[in-house]
Amino acid sequence: MEVEIAKENDNRLLRRKEIFFRLKHDGGSPSRKDAREALIKTLQCSPNLLVIDWMRSEFGKREVVGYAKVYEDEERLRKIEREHIIERNFGGGAAPE
Repeated sequence: MEVEIAKENDNRLLRRKEIFFRLKHDGGSPSRKDAREALIKTLQCSPNLLVIDWMRSEFGKREVVGYAKVYEDEERLRKIEREHIIERNFGGGAAPE
């Protein structure tokens, strides 16, 4: 799987980086877990600080486009992110400690 960062924005007010990305893949669309692992490796950030907000497959292409956020600390992540987004990314009610 190849990761391409389309746009990166530093949001100082919310103390996070906002990233629009494109994943080029073979076979079926990657899971959110696989996409998180690829982004963590590319961005060299802590797994507890990266949240994928949304991912969409492009019809007829072997590409997925999406939007992710990398927070400065876990406390900020828990205060700002919506509960269902945290659950999708970490599988529980809150980010791991």
